[in-house]
Amino acid sequence: MVLKAIDFFCGAGGMSYGLACSGVKIIAGIDCDPACKETYEHNNKPSRFLERDVAMLNPTELAAELGVKQNDNDLILVGCSPCQFWSKINTDKTKSKKGAFLLREFERFVEWFNPGFVVIENVPGLLTKKEQTILPQFKKFLELRHYSYAHDVVNANFYGFPQNRKRYLLIATRLFERIELPKGCQDKRLVVRNFLGVKNGFRRIKAGHKDRTPFLHSAARLFAENARRMRNTPQNGGTRLSWKDDPDLQVAAYVGRDKIFRDVYARMFWDKPAPTITIRFNSFSNGRFGHPTENRAISLREGATLQTFPKKYVFKASNELTIARQIGNAVPPAMAERIGHHLIYKRSVLKSAPTPFDFGTM
Repeated sequence: MVLKAIDFFCGAGGMSYGLACSGVKIIAGIDCDPACKETYEHNNKPSRFLERDVAMLNPTELAAELGVKQNDNDLILVGCSPCQFWSKINTDKTKSKKGAFLLREFERFVEWFNPGFVVIENVPGLLTKKEQTILPQFKKFLELRHYSYAHDVVNANFYGFPQNRKRYLLIATRLFERIELPKGCQDKRLVVRNFLGVKNGFRRIKAGHKDRTPFLHSAARLFAENARRMRNTPQNGGTRLSWKDDPDLQVAAYVGRDKIFRDVYARMFWDKPAPTITIRFNSFSNGRFGHPTENRAISLREGATLQTFPKKYVFKASNELTIARQIGNAVPPAMAERIGHHLIYKRSVLKSAPTPFDFGTM
């Protein structure tokens, strides 16, 4: 049988799409954000999008709705819950506190379905902030349920896409005694030059350009002061330090503070991986999101491309802020595809072998 998955906290569908590319059948994506529905459904057919709050969802009702049974060795439950609370980025933690503990809600579904595989992907803080997270309890839960697991903080640049993006990854199974994470490898081709630029289908545009087509090669406008800063930032990796002594350009918050937030108001390098694509990647003032040579921040489609979404992937929303959030919050499909191939291979090895931790109906 083919491996199948339910994608909890699916967002715009990066994990679902990548797993499907590997050959995993996606049964449904679940998310409480209605803004993700159109994007998810358009790109992930025939998978269903369930607009539900996982905290209010009952496993028995979900099983009946999706036609999924308990104790299915070929079922993957994926939980990539909102991660702002554990992120290093300075966000309003009160707004994201509820999301920080969605892992506990996800645990209810793992307990009830008892799937063959469990996958967690999140920010490194889920592991490194051990005193604050519920990860230790979740790992203990897995052990009590006779799951073996592997987990670590990985550099996703080793998993097929052009970003220096650190992520926490956990893969668990009850089908055998030991599981490993997919092997990563460094690929020197995974740099900005091989994804952006005219030769890769991105024509030169100016700040403020609006692309009304589904391609969405749209760049945010720059206010006059930031436009001057951009023009004075050297191409191919330049930073705000190049104009720190110009009183007309220097940002008051950074006077005498050259060693902090050095990537703010900076350009990407052509021959290095991009920085982590965040939900504000289309803003020059929010990170190293300046185009290497053009005087603008990267466009929506360029950000999606650096997240390894194919150019045919259509993002649907009423405004650019929502689209940028969908892209920045997504699990990059290339990483998801690597995970899918890994699980398919592991399951295929065991198809004809006994499964000592398959307890059947509980």
